[in-house]
Amino acid sequence: MSDSDSSDTVLPVAVDAMGGDDAPGTIIEGARLAAERFGVEVILVGRPDEIGDVGSIPVYEASEVVGMDAEPASAVRRMKDSSIVRAAELVRDGEASALLSAGNTGAAMAASLLRLGRIKGVSRPAIAVPFPVLNSTPSTLLDCGANADCQPEWLVQFAQLGTAYARRRFDLPRPRVGILTIGEEAGKGNTMVKAACELLEEGSWADGCDANYVGNVEGSDVMMGVADVIVCDGFTGNIVLKSLEGLFDIFRPTVEQTVAKAAAEAEANRNGNGDGTGDDSVLATMNSHIDPMFEYFSPYNTGAAMLLGTRGVSVISHGSSSPETISNAIKTASGFAADGLVSELAAAVQTSV
Repeated sequence: MSDSDSSDTVLPVAVDAMGGDDAPGTIIEGARLAAERFGVEVILVGRPDEIGDVGSIPVYEASEVVGMDAEPASAVRRMKDSSIVRAAELVRDGEASALLSAGNTGAAMAASLLRLGRIKGVSRPAIAVPFPVLNSTPSTLLDCGANADCQPEWLVQFAQLGTAYARRRFDLPRPRVGILTIGEEAGKGNTMVKAACELLEEGSWADGCDANYVGNVEGSDVMMGVADVIVCDGFTGNIVLKSLEGLFDIFRPTVEQTVAKAAAEAEANRNGNGDGTGDDSVLATMNSHIDPMFEYFSPYNTGAAMLLGTRGVSVISHGSSSPETISNAIKTASGFAADGLVSELAAAVQTSV
């Protein structure tokens, strides 16, 4: 995806102001940052009395909020005046270029499907999530939760959609595509994966969307740059996503505590006082090196996920997203709309499976 500012050629991004762990405050601040840093216009959708005074940012009223613990499909059908439904309708009606929500993921998906519809030929949309790879382009994993149970043909479509997404977002001329399974050897996997492998190896789908199929990918390879696009069922993909998020949440404070202890011991030895006290120069130096690493690998800074396969741009951000993350997600959503990603996705799935 191009990094050029295209806000002057696209409509505003409809942002679900009520979705997220710290909504609407965090969402509002993210919208302000997007406008200030990137010049992207936003429409905040939600309860005006809770949103408050947001200056020049327009607010579209919606009286209901789909809770994080709500059953997505029934809530979207029942709560027609919810912020997520109204945001999706703004995209459907041509008043917004894209939808962004950090709220109930299932509700965002259901609202997008019901209000925007599927791209012609798409059996099931998939959630695509970019994972950081050291010194390289992120690797995109899909499906990360939209479809717990899948048919083999759907994984081929995920490969087509993921190829178009990776090409557009990361400027990859011929993305490498793999399938997530339990071994790199041929024939590894459950019944569904084996059947999907046969379809993927046949190759006509890859010729149609200009992909380079590289075969099996193991769980340990997801962040190793083995493939640019990795396909799997939504049950497996969501477990991988949540496991890596949980690992990061444990790893960061563990490393920070270890570094602080090592810095204190080094300073104590240097001063000869043995009590672990002294100035913070050692700790500051060490943190200056590890903080960028944490920011690079943080699952919350890689960028928002996108629901691939709907007839409109639908972007999903993490519930605990910071204002900076929301701001970047808004920019990403606007960029997808400006770059015509949906049209490219539609073209990619025209190759028969």
